[in-house]
Amino acid sequence: RLRSAPLTVRFVTNTTKESKRDLLERLTGLGFDIAEHEIFTSLTAARNLLEQQQVRPLLLVDDKALPDFTGIGTENPNAVVVGLAPEHFHYEMMNRAFR
Repeated sequence: RLRSAPLTVRFVTNTTKESKRDLLERLTGLGFDIAEHEIFTSLTAARNLLEQQQVRPLLLVDDKALPDFTGIGTENPNAVVVGLAPEHFHYEMMNRAFR
């Protein structure tokens, strides 16, 4: 019914563990009729903010989430993006983030 209504359909999630592409594959595998542009994640919001503010982040996100930041400069970071990434929460990385 939503698809036939004069509405914009979006699938919104706060996941930071996987890229939008991986999420799309998982949802279509479950039978959802969904397009990539209909998915809005917290990583989407973070990327939008990075682009608007024109900052270079240190990405403390799961490796599976990195594709959502393709094209974003990360050299000499002046911002930090934190997601669910326990493998990256160690002394060296936390020290880099605080610097």
